[in-house]
Amino acid sequence: MDHADLISHLKTIVGPAHVLHEHADMDGFLREPRDLFKGHAQCVVRPASTAEVAAIVRLCHETRTAIVPQGGNTGLVGGQIPSASGHEIILSLTRMTKLRSCDPASNVMIVEAGMSLHNVQDIAAAHDRLFPLSLASEGSCTIGGNLATNAGGTAVLAYGNTRDLVMGVEVVLADGRIMSQLSTLKKDNTGYDLKNLFIGSEGTLGIITAASLKLFPKPRSIETAFVGVASPQKALDFLLFAQANVGEDIKTFEIIPRIGVDFVTRHMAARDPLNTPHEWYVLLELTSAAAQGLNAKMTGLLEEALERDIIDDASIAASLEQRHQFWNVREWLSEVQKYEGGSIKHDVSVPVHAVPAFLQDVIEAIEQLIPSARPVPFGHLGDGNIHCNITQPIGADKAAFLARWDDVNELVHGLVMKYKGSISAEHGIGTLKRDLLPRVKDPVALDVMRAIKHALDPHNLMNPNKVLPSK
Repeated sequence: MDHADLISHLKTIVGPAHVLHEHADMDGFLREPRDLFKGHAQCVVRPASTAEVAAIVRLCHETRTAIVPQGGNTGLVGGQIPSASGHEIILSLTRMTKLRSCDPASNVMIVEAGMSLHNVQDIAAAHDRLFPLSLASEGSCTIGGNLATNAGGTAVLAYGNTRDLVMGVEVVLADGRIMSQLSTLKKDNTGYDLKNLFIGSEGTLGIITAASLKLFPKPRSIETAFVGVASPQKALDFLLFAQANVGEDIKTFEIIPRIGVDFVTRHMAARDPLNTPHEWYVLLELTSAAAQGLNAKMTGLLEEALERDIIDDASIAASLEQRHQFWNVREWLSEVQKYEGGSIKHDVSVPVHAVPAFLQDVIEAIEQLIPSARPVPFGHLGDGNIHCNITQPIGADKAAFLARWDDVNELVHGLVMKYKGSISAEHGIGTLKRDLLPRVKDPVALDVMRAIKHALDPHNLMNPNKVLPSK
């Protein structure tokens, strides 16, 4: 089937308005937020239902046309971007936004894959429930993309990764069959846990079209504090102290370097959260189902930590506005780095106890590799996930700095492996980290992954050349 015939058949399935094939119309789908990856495609097709997705996939299976699934196009490793060949089609799920059901008594809701994470959160809140996944991109990322990458976010310490928040999925397989596993049961021991094959698979095994999601009681009280500490080791000491004293209430425990606060206050007209600067900071948030008593817990925790010289300073948000100000510092950390020039970014994890040593090693090694480069490591200390970003030296040539990407990767990932960590904590593998896998993944595990891929997608039509490296 030639290009014109393929376009004609796709228009029959979804309607002419929902097949984009002019370059100007497709451009926003062909590049990702950082412009690291740009591709070409035959078209962008935008189905409105699972039945339409299945019909598209059947057509592509018959014509051997490869498919790149795409949600909100917020991914950072290139998994949602087609290759430069122009042979693939992009299947955008952003029209599939229906709420299929919400059952507060069972604490579960079923939504379609194109619904934004923010809307999922709002629907849960309207039913007096919480869907705890929270990301900086939640206004534009989709729940299907979150599942496909097993997104993490700032509440993993309390609620787990996306994988832990899913009860079931509906998936269109590579041959167009629909696998409906939208369980709402807390107990269902009837064989293999198939949903977890597709969560984190980045669209390489099938296309997630809907999911049943776990809900939780909505917190009745929230307390947020911005805390100054002398070092990552002190931040870890504070985490352990907080876990021992108010562990069941900890929702978020983020570590932030002083340079990150400087970037945010310089470029985003934000206020410094504390009166005096500190080398490192912790953003701590407690939540409780009880309406009263949480402020006293937070106050007592911080006072005792100050007395024990674990922390140096702290401020508890006195209003919703101040809470937002604290969170803005954390959520703007990635964005503001672009105003400082080139940035080489890493999404890695190490055991929680190893975070201070890892950070010390990284900072010292980067300073030796590229003198005056500015490490800006931050992230989820509670689960060991650090966004180990390196900003170019002041006044340096951006292109020349970014040309050192592989050198910096070699250094950072080498230290990650030294501490028995992972080169991808929550962003996925995509294209960016695909060829690194043989160095860090057990070869037998890679063989099993390839076998699963071949069994479910023997013609390699589902997001080809993503995640799995070629042999």
